[in-house]
Amino acid sequence: MIVEMSRGATQEQVDHVVERAHSMGFEVQLNLGTEKTVVAILGSDTGKADTDMFAVLPGVESVARIMKPYKLASREFHPRPSKINVSGVEIGGQRVVVMAGPCAVESEKQLMDTARAVQKLGAAVIRGGAFKPRTSPFSFQGLEHEGLDLLAKVRSELGIPVITEVVDVHNIDIVAEHADIIQIGARNMQNFALLKELSRLKHPILLKRGLSATVTEWLTAADYLMARGNRRIILCERGVRTFEDSIRFSVDISSIAVIKHFSHLPVVVDPSHAAGHYAYVPSIAKAAVAAGADGLLIEVHPNPEEALVDGLQSLNLPNFEKLMKELRPIASAVDRYI
Repeated sequence: MIVEMSRGATQEQVDHVVERAHSMGFEVQLNLGTEKTVVAILGSDTGKADTDMFAVLPGVESVARIMKPYKLASREFHPRPSKINVSGVEIGGQRVVVMAGPCAVESEKQLMDTARAVQKLGAAVIRGGAFKPRTSPFSFQGLEHEGLDLLAKVRSELGIPVITEVVDVHNIDIVAEHADIIQIGARNMQNFALLKELSRLKHPILLKRGLSATVTEWLTAADYLMARGNRRIILCERGVRTFEDSIRFSVDISSIAVIKHFSHLPVVVDPSHAAGHYAYVPSIAKAAVAAGADGLLIEVHPNPEEALVDGLQSLNLPNFEKLMKELRPIASAVDRYI
């Protein structure tokens, strides 16, 4: 249930609504806008509550039920698009934010060489995996804590934010200490124990869409991250499993439009994991920008043929430079920039 307060409603009136909700056993989230305050009343039994019980309270302008499973990620709760500031980089604004780097951190030289190059070419965030969840237990699992230290060194020396994935609840605090954005991979989108633990942070969190998840399931997972007040959530479309086997996953470009319509959260696209092959990455990236994506998550490696993880889908530096040049006029055509 959403309670929209009138313009000029006093703090006392807002507190009265919150107290009424708590007295009925419901949880509350506040969206403190510049003009109005919106109160989200949350709980499994809100459907049994009479909207008039809140509509009659002083300072209340309107009361509406949200029929969708997701609440906090909805536009009813937050009508305007959210903008996430990450160390001076705004995600969800006019800039299409490119996050680029290797799939896995392999060495200091590999990471630093890539980071310097992609930053020079226009990337605003450096990506790199320290903990790598792999299908096979015999595959490279990442440098783990050493990888985190190298990412922190990149952040310190280059003055650029970094993003990396967390896969275990026991590593949340150390990943948060070393990274500016915490990534939740597709396989963990509905790892609710992990999501609940992450929800206590105020860190920016990038939530990848699950391999077979609907948009509704994806947004409901985002609600888990927002349940304790974290509004700094970024969605990432990375393709879903379909009958098509010519590429790794099928990118749901329409999900960008759907998210923009039903949610206030920014959405970026990962063309690398969707494509599975470097040759397809540029086309998917261009389509994403044209469709209104707020950013791109692109795998770049100085020597893809030597990469320990996902070399086939990684762009080399010349190809990344070419793509960045080709993306700029597309961004300009939709009133954005890179």
